[in-house]
Amino acid sequence: MIKQWFAKTVSIALGVVLLAGCEPPTAESTQNGFRGTGMLQLEQPKVREAKVAANQVPAASPALPATPPYAKDVYQNVQVLGDLGVGQFTRLMAAMTQWVAPEEGCNYCHVTGNLASDDIYTKVVSRRMLQMTQHINANWNDHVGETGVTCYTCHRGNNVPAEIWFEDPGPRSAAKAGWRDNQNTPAPVAAMASLPYDSLSRYLLGDEEIRVIGNTALPSTNTSSIKATEGTYSLMMHMSDALGVNCTFCHNTRAMADWTQSTPQRVTAWYGIEMARDLNVDYLDPLQPVYPEHRLGDLGDAPKANCATCHQGVNKPLYGAAMVKDFPSLTVEASTSAMGQVSSEAASAVATSEAVDRQEAEGI
Repeated sequence: MIKQWFAKTVSIALGVVLLAGCEPPTAESTQNGFRGTGMLQLEQPKVREAKVAANQVPAASPALPATPPYAKDVYQNVQVLGDLGVGQFTRLMAAMTQWVAPEEGCNYCHVTGNLASDDIYTKVVSRRMLQMTQHINANWNDHVGETGVTCYTCHRGNNVPAEIWFEDPGPRSAAKAGWRDNQNTPAPVAAMASLPYDSLSRYLLGDEEIRVIGNTALPSTNTSSIKATEGTYSLMMHMSDALGVNCTFCHNTRAMADWTQSTPQRVTAWYGIEMARDLNVDYLDPLQPVYPEHRLGDLGDAPKANCATCHQGVNKPLYGAAMVKDFPSLTVEASTSAMGQVSSEAASAVATSEAVDRQEAEGI
């Protein structure tokens, strides 16, 4: 009898200890759709506090006038920001150092003693990233609005943004029979579900059809397959996690496909998908020849952007902080002649420089 009582007491005490580590059900709800539709966003106060703390932006230094001399007349090989006054140019370079390489400083992107040199891959990449930032702010207002983006939107003080992606080679398996369609292999991109793990390749690098729900009882006009639907839902799971929201942030779940019953955020998200494709195809993936081997994915591809690259768990990156207003030069796209697409010569020079560095490091 005593043993049973003791065992029960220990079990209750152990249960109390285990439950003490659980998050109490104190989620706050915000209605974002019609009443009765269950369109609510739920958030734990402690989680929100942590996100707010992680999304603080650095203060901008005082603005400087656009007065000569200009950067292109003082410095060599300034291909993108040459029309800035030297003071403005230096201010932006200092901000970029704070945003991307606060520990390494200027030498992260510049050759010591020769700032004009392109013989370091980080400078070639950063120039293209500047052009991409200007392109986003000048052409993708339907997604970024007047808030815009800066290097800090993605980098947050890191050389490489925390949220990038590569082509997924999938698990190694001796079994080759059957067609799995990249499914039943839990992956973070699909919220650890059995959905396909290559949705980013399909929809944010490729242009496969996303709207797969038909509007008739029989498949008379909609030829999309269940497999395509599963891929679409994998992408939706990624977007949900990336923005820290559920499906009802964009959709009325009683009629997922109906745009008239969706929230305005669905339109913004549609432009976001189009923007991600644009950036990956025209800016990020073409940088593959420039990167050293250790910066590439398992299949040799360049790092690319997805929704989490900017959002990082928040429905508005940095909670909507409009950093770009302090740096107007990032909102005007450079002329086509000044865009400076990555050339084979630049890629070759960088590759040669990286090979020499590796040989020196390995004592060859």
